[in-house]
Amino acid sequence: MEKIASFTIDHNRLLRGIYVSRRDMTPSGDTITTFDIRLTEPNRQEAVSPQALHTIEHLAATWLRNDPEWKDRVVYWGPMGCCTGCYLILQGALEPADIVPMMRRMWKFIADFEGEIPGATARDCGNFSFNDLPSAKSTAYVFLSEVIDRISPANMVYPE
Repeated sequence: MEKIASFTIDHNRLLRGIYVSRRDMTPSGDTITTFDIRLTEPNRQEAVSPQALHTIEHLAATWLRNDPEWKDRVVYWGPMGCCTGCYLILQGALEPADIVPMMRRMWKFIADFEGEIPGATARDCGNFSFNDLPSAKSTAYVFLSEVIDRISPANMVYPE
């Protein structure tokens, strides 16, 4: 089998950041962009705990689908199996710089979140007790302050 594109990235050199993982054309002619939102440096920093990543998933997906500017362009938000980041799929041919202001608002929302995690009930979620809000908030704060607020081209272009 052919190696898929995301497995051709040198993860030993990948920094935290926002990357275009791929662009696809739908049968109807729409372009969708898949972003790699890399929260930790793979193989060099500790992965995000699955519980924190699950909480980030709930908070980010809820925020994205309620943001007046972006909600109609959101296709998907979800965690990576390796627990080093998340995928964001948006309608349109976009670049990382196009979504930095939105990402800044979203990660601040998560870092500052207080209260009940949206959708974290037995009725609404298949593993509702598998959450860690304090760790999710900490992860969001670190990503926001160390990466998003200081974003540079090295955090937006995959290493060669």
